[in-house]
Amino acid sequence: MMTHPDQLKALLAPMRAALATAHADQVQSALRAVFAPDAIIRLCHPFGDMIGPDALYQQGYGALLAAMPDLERRDMILLAGTTPQGQDWVGCMGNYMGSFIAPLLDIRPTGHLAHMRYHEYFRLEAGKIVEMQAIWDIPEVMMQAGVWPMGPQLGALITTPAPMSGDGLTASGDGQATMDHVLAMLTSLCRHPADPDPAVMEMPRYWHPRFNWYGPAGIGAMRGIAGFRHWHQIPFLGAMPDRGLDSGGLMSHWFAQGDYVCETGWPNMRLTITHDGWLGIAPAGQPITLRSLDFWRMEGGLIRENWVLVDLLDMWAQIGVDVLGRMREFNKARNMGHVSLPDGLS
Repeated sequence: MMTHPDQLKALLAPMRAALATAHADQVQSALRAVFAPDAIIRLCHPFGDMIGPDALYQQGYGALLAAMPDLERRDMILLAGTTPQGQDWVGCMGNYMGSFIAPLLDIRPTGHLAHMRYHEYFRLEAGKIVEMQAIWDIPEVMMQAGVWPMGPQLGALITTPAPMSGDGLTASGDGQATMDHVLAMLTSLCRHPADPDPAVMEMPRYWHPRFNWYGPAGIGAMRGIAGFRHWHQIPFLGAMPDRGLDSGGLMSHWFAQGDYVCETGWPNMRLTITHDGWLGIAPAGQPITLRSLDFWRMEGGLIRENWVLVDLLDMWAQIGVDVLGRMREFNKARNMGHVSLPDGLS
């Protein structure tokens, strides 16, 4: 029997409330209230997998609070539903924000307000979270601190916005038509490059002419079909033309509400870097998998906005590049101390 989406969302309320204005004791208590003790936690690189809410706090949220003691969570999309396989999931998109005054993963603090997008998915059973799949956009923090050690991104670096429609937290209703549209779009995309004509992807059929694509830091944000093609699609498909051809053993979880649909997979793509062009990576035939956690919003029968997070640090690790390790080499000549901000009254 399907659980009503509102009931699923309500189960996350204690955690969302505690993180909205985060204090260590309240966050830890809220995590214990909503997670099963043996919940499987899958966090982006370098956090990795862990078990239970205490580990999530100690290795994840505790690190954020140490770096940004006034941390706050700003949810902008909240979706819930039952997948075609019968699993209950909740998906959240938003920004963590706070004064960046102490190092985070050895990223030097700036003393300024910092933002870090998150896509977090939660699978629930018997009223508790039993699995979490989440990507925090750590490269976004690195770029704000001026310490990104890899190639410059092609797209824009922006603070990811909420849906233009203003209904990201109140989406409701049957989302089957939205899901069908996005799945059909993905099917069309995968016709290329087996068919070398880019028109076979039929992008005007699925995408609004002014759509916004909010990619992860390292790739960036872009607007419209032309922007999407030049700043993401052309280098991505040029470097990895086998995308979508090998889905064996991969699993995606889909659910939708109204004009929104979302997907999580850990991982959900398998590719081979056989040509040049994507992120400056050498075309050495490296096989990789990608964790891509996505949200789409439709408007007038077309995709108007698409939020995409990819665990790029994990991808780099698969090809033998330690991005954070390279950053630490630069840190030898940087001041990594805690930033002290007096009250300014004297």
